[in-house]
Amino acid sequence: MKAAVLGAGSWGTALANILAQNGHETTIWGRDKQVVEGMNTHRENSRYLPGAALSSALLASDDLSVAVAGAELVLLSVPSRAVPELLHEALPYISSSALVAHAVKGFIRPDNQRISEYIASRLEHPDKRLAVISGPSHAEEVIRQVPTTVVVASKSQSTAELVQDALMNATFRVYTQADIVGVELGGTLKNIIALGVGMADGLGLGDNTKAALMTRGLAEMTRLGIALGASPLTFSGLAGIGDLIVTCTSTHSRNFRAGRLLATGLSLEETLARIGMAVEGVGTTFAAFDLAQGVGVELPITAVLKQVLEGVCSAEEAVCKLMQRDKSHEMEDVGQPIIAHQWQYP
Repeated sequence: MKAAVLGAGSWGTALANILAQNGHETTIWGRDKQVVEGMNTHRENSRYLPGAALSSALLASDDLSVAVAGAELVLLSVPSRAVPELLHEALPYISSSALVAHAVKGFIRPDNQRISEYIASRLEHPDKRLAVISGPSHAEEVIRQVPTTVVVASKSQSTAELVQDALMNATFRVYTQADIVGVELGGTLKNIIALGVGMADGLGLGDNTKAALMTRGLAEMTRLGIALGASPLTFSGLAGIGDLIVTCTSTHSRNFRAGRLLATGLSLEETLARIGMAVEGVGTTFAAFDLAQGVGVELPITAVLKQVLEGVCSAEEAVCKLMQRDKSHEMEDVGQPIIAHQWQYP
């Protein structure tokens, strides 16, 4: 298959490298000419994945038309804020029969659309062509061929399986499923919780606190996901608890690192400058809060993290607010009917 990966950051580079290693004619596109030249000349993305050798078969280009022309699979891997402009530029070159997948974890602001919703609104026959890739998969490990598992979700079983076949190899295992909403939300909402766990780590609060935030964070993710049409089962899988664990426990995670910096008293602006790359959890916190308000769902962790990001309260005060909430039942979300056939292929 001929494939185009749009976005030469760490995750886009790792995915493009897998496609090239798997024998697909793959071109990765990026705006930064230095990054592109380095990938072609030195077989390395020195800015985002320094020291990692790239497949000799992988081509890089800063010309979107060259990268996309004739591609049977177009895969977007850019920060969420860059999706609208990139898609507008790329659509004239994308074949009407090409599969379109994305590995973006965020929302389109200010309307808080999921990435697949936004792409589908601009794509012909999206139900047959669109797929989402998510799961516990730090690019820094994938590029070194550390065994990794992810999930591809699509409304079309054949599309999901085509993307699965394109990416799967001995160290990168790919599962499929039909709950595109849940897979997308799981991979996006976990970044909020990673911010909180990073703050707890920065405050020196210990493993008990971090475990509590991850567990109750998963409850929040599931609660909002159900309200937005996702299967609760998805949040117990790779795109839910799997991605949550890796993002909340690894120093590879920008969101975890950002939370830790915020806990030291740095402002949001200073924190983002220190990280130097997109921290999707920030915008996602505001988007999730707005979405929850719209569907009448309570997200206590998200709500206090929003206040920290706004500078309304400190990380220490956020912990106190969460611990002093009114008492409640742990399994308040259980009892939601699980109708499995809604999220299975026909």
